[in-house]
Amino acid sequence: MLTLLTATLLTGTLLSVPDPAGDARGDGGYVLPRRPAVPEAVFDLRSFQAEPVGNGMRFTVGLERIENPWQAPSGFSANVTDIFVGGSVGGERELADLRMTTGSQGWTYHLRVTGFGSGLTRVAEAGDEPTPLEDPTVRLEGNRLIVDAAIPPGQYAYWVTSSVYSPLTPAGVLRPVTAPGPAVLQAGRAGAPVPVDVLAPAGDVAPFTRGTLAPVGRARDTRALTLAALGGLGLLAVIVATVRSRRTPA
Repeated sequence: MLTLLTATLLTGTLLSVPDPAGDARGDGGYVLPRRPAVPEAVFDLRSFQAEPVGNGMRFTVGLERIENPWQAPSGFSANVTDIFVGGSVGGERELADLRMTTGSQGWTYHLRVTGFGSGLTRVAEAGDEPTPLEDPTVRLEGNRLIVDAAIPPGQYAYWVTSSVYSPLTPAGVLRPVTAPGPAVLQAGRAGAPVPVDVLAPAGDVAPFTRGTLAPVGRARDTRALTLAALGGLGLLAVIVATVRSRRTPA
């Protein structure tokens, strides 16, 4: 029973969130680049799942479609997926270089996933320089990206975005501009947010008009709950043993 409870607490899926289809154009007015020509569907987030696996976390990002216009060995190269992971305290509110913020709660871990390599960084407090951690492993399963990261198992808040990949920029993301062109991401105003889709309810354009993206999930350290549960089981075992010993005839 103890082993079963521990496995349930440590390996169960913590979060599964769907995302609406057909909303990978920012505030609705972004014009995607035509060179290379890739459909909107390859940037369209459809689902996000978080679960503990071993000593880390596994994130599954579902996209409407997968394409490889830049011929990456990974099998995908159209979009950049950013996953920000927040704990209950501390963290950073600026969503890296995406021209978005988290609002009141901060993130601690940041994963950037591209077809040509992925990275994981950590910050403790706002303004701290991100510390590089072990690179996550990423594999493709159909239209899903499976990302295994060295993040302690726990229940967190998440911010997930999808941007246009560009090999011509240092960060690998294509920033929107106002001037039209075949190889640019065009937006209606200067300084518009970088992602073309975010994990958010249908019709929510606040991330693109206000620059603030609300999290999904809720930050909580499940390791504390696990230890409390195990402690409770241990106490229960002591009580049961005591009662049995008192009932046993001399």
